[in-house]
Amino acid sequence: MHSLKRFFIGRPLKSSEEGGQKLGKLKALAMLSSDALSSVAYGTEQIVLVLTTLSAAAIWYSLPIAAFVLVLLLSLTLSYRQIIHAYPGGGGAYVVSSQNLGRNAGLLAGGSLLIDYMLTVAVSVSSGAEAITSAIPALYGHEVTISLVIIFLLMVMNLRGMSESASFLMIPVYLFVVSIVAMIIWGLFRIMTGSIPYAAHAAVGSVVPGITAALIFRAFSSGSSSLTGVEAISNAVPFFKKPRAKNAAGTLAIMAAILGFFFAGITFLNYWYGIVPEAKVTVLSQVAGHTFGSGSIMYYVVQFATALILAVAANTGFSAFPVLAFNLAKDKYMPHMYMDRGDRLGFSNGIITLALGSAVLIAIFHGSTERLIPLYAVGVFIPFTLSQSGMIRHWLKRRGTESGIFGKTLANFSGALISFAILVILFVYRLPDIWPFFIIMPALLFLFYKIKHHYTNVAEQLRLMKDDAKLHEYSGSTVIVLVGNVTRVTRGALNYAQTIGDYVIAMHVSMDENPTKEHETQAEFRADFPDVRFVDVHSSYRSVQGPVIRFVDTIARNAAKRNFTTTVLIPQFVPRKGWQNILHNQTNIRLRAAFARRENIIMATYSYHLKK
Repeated sequence: MHSLKRFFIGRPLKSSEEGGQKLGKLKALAMLSSDALSSVAYGTEQIVLVLTTLSAAAIWYSLPIAAFVLVLLLSLTLSYRQIIHAYPGGGGAYVVSSQNLGRNAGLLAGGSLLIDYMLTVAVSVSSGAEAITSAIPALYGHEVTISLVIIFLLMVMNLRGMSESASFLMIPVYLFVVSIVAMIIWGLFRIMTGSIPYAAHAAVGSVVPGITAALIFRAFSSGSSSLTGVEAISNAVPFFKKPRAKNAAGTLAIMAAILGFFFAGITFLNYWYGIVPEAKVTVLSQVAGHTFGSGSIMYYVVQFATALILAVAANTGFSAFPVLAFNLAKDKYMPHMYMDRGDRLGFSNGIITLALGSAVLIAIFHGSTERLIPLYAVGVFIPFTLSQSGMIRHWLKRRGTESGIFGKTLANFSGALISFAILVILFVYRLPDIWPFFIIMPALLFLFYKIKHHYTNVAEQLRLMKDDAKLHEYSGSTVIVLVGNVTRVTRGALNYAQTIGDYVIAMHVSMDENPTKEHETQAEFRADFPDVRFVDVHSSYRSVQGPVIRFVDTIARNAAKRNFTTTVLIPQFVPRKGWQNILHNQTNIRLRAAFARRENIIMATYSYHLKK
């Protein structure tokens, strides 16, 4: 098992090597922007799908809708750059909301993001699997298996460390960036030279019969899904090389510029070409076909790059989820194990939890993204709204102490207003799709508070008070040694018991199956250890655990009356190879688990190591 772990994960890193795992802008952009950049593969399509439910002529509305999405992107970018500089320790929306809007708002933001990151992985991986099966029809029907394999590979890659996973992600991310930049520039060039004629179904500004505000709002909320992943960099500031805040803010600006250019370019080309969504061909695929020609090499490069980035877009979740879980655990709202670093200095428990959770989602929804995307949008726009509202409060507290407060507050206010408007639209028009959120979120908040309550209770009970300074003085010690057979293990355990105990009892549980053997054991023990009290407890139901617990409880009560401690010593032999443990009786494990819940009883194990 150890060799297998080293093969997949690599050699352990020293804590002093953590600096080598930090990210520069080039690697960080690849690692943390894959989710946001990949969303352009379906962002424009989501807008057009809603508009074409009325008519193809309504597609021209995608241009002003895209403009509003870009305004929101600009506002979010400015806001999260401010968050990065104001809260360089990471944590993003959770930390901002907690410190400025209160603990409930912070937990709502944090819980929403935890769910959203699982959905990010599930949606991205399943989309990537669908893109793969579209390119290789022979794999159709195996989307769930492909998705689970991708999740496993991403988990292992992230367990190996940030630097290695970022190096791997540079290939698909930058291939996608180069191919989409080439497609947009070449498409605009061909339009300007007249190679591609104007084929839109309606001119900009045309009146389309039947258009309603509700339809526009639905299209806008669907297109805003292109902004998921924008917050990831603010959560992962500690991953950056120094100066962390400056590098993180710069990376965010680069990502936003690329995302805005892609979204605007694809939306415009789609309008100019007059493309209408088709069942088995994505809008992006049609745009690439019109630009390069359906059978050209560049068309297949775009398709291949899109499939790759959709498959690895889930890595944004693997980068941000562990840091968010760390911050929640630090505040005692999640188990402390999420604060532990693994062999490669990453938060391994967070990475593994995210992989398992997203795998369960994919299995439940059979790799289909349609029912996941509305929840996906709710999960990200709640933190958007809360974090920007929190930043407004942050700046208001600093009036008179910093310059440019009005401009910063205005940027946050506009972002908070638009994000909140999208939430209202989702709640009004997509309620049948997002109702699980109203069950999952309260349950998650309840779990957070139960964990916090537990840690608070533990701290109160373990805190050393002045009256605790004086230690209790015991009069002696009773040691009960559990005896199965008379062996070298028994001899060693009894010898040790006599060195620590004032009163030693050897206890044996006899069964009905072989009374002759039980008598032989008693006789052999009394011959070898005549000075040790031997107690045989009969079990009619072939159970060792029950009789042992009852006997020890009785002895412990009597020992307490004499001011004696009670220690249960369990002898065991340890095989030379770890896998051989499964070949032997596991009674000692069950007994330790049972006695762990008994007060005033000390558990001890005497281990005898086999040599061959």
